Amino acid sequence: GVEVGPQPQGVARADVLDKMRKIVKHGLDFVQLFNEGKEFPQCTIEVFKIMEKVDYPRNKNGEIIAIIHPKLQDQDWQPLKNGDPLFLTLDGEVIPYQGDCTVYPTFINEAAYYEKKQALVKTEKIKLTAKHLRLSVS
Repeated sequence: GVEVGPQPQGVARADVLDKMRKIVKHGLDFVQLFNEGKEFPQCTIEVFKIMEKVDYPRNKNGEIIAIIHPKLQDQDWQPLKNGDPLFLTLDGEVIPYQGDCTVYPTFINEAAYYEKKQALVKTEKIKLTAKHLRLSVS
């Protein structure tokens, strides 16, 4: 599957649709070249591995008491370091990120995740190496 975004639910955006078309085309091109016997060399890519889902701060009744800090809004995949602003309480208090490593948040303040009690997902950037690949033709 391919998910391209961010995009509000029920909204069709031309730029997001164009990105989706391009990635699907690249995937189909790869399948065609692979089936034709093309060899793909070893490669290394950076990916983001999910570490943990983070909920909004809540009171004892389970009600949200802080929102995503304005400096974090729309900063998906950007580094978040210890001490950086994470949440902003309704009283104006900044709640900083407290962690021992830099993380790369995503799905920040996504409307579809409020009911799942998810303010964002913390990811770590890692490198993966894919071995060379070639269809063995018999």
